Amino acid sequence: MTDTLDRTPGRHAAPYRDDSHPASPPGALVLARAAQHRMPPAPLTPPPLSTRAGLLRRVAGERGAATAEYAVATMAAVGFAGLLVLILRGDEVRGILTELVRNALTVG
Repeated sequence: MTDTLDRTPGRHAAPYRDDSHPASPPGALVLARAAQHRMPPAPLTPPPLSTRAGLLRRVAGERGAATAEYAVATMAAVGFAGLLVLILRGDEVRGILTELVRNALTVG
């Protein structure tokens, strides 16, 4: 049995369909055509020893750098928090914050 759409202006005809053959899964034709054009993967070969040794020397100097950076950032955050505590303990700042909260909670 064949099935096509009407060939009216503005409509595309459906592809020829023969129900005697089982339907292929969606995208099977695209995958088959892509497989024809696919290049085989390049073999994975390790870099030469001279390159590998150079990479190891370059990376060896960076060992622990991330940990040190985190430590510096943490110490800076602790110092900033301590400074904020000292500032907020002052009577003048406490009065400003109290007035701010009082104004925010006042209706009207």
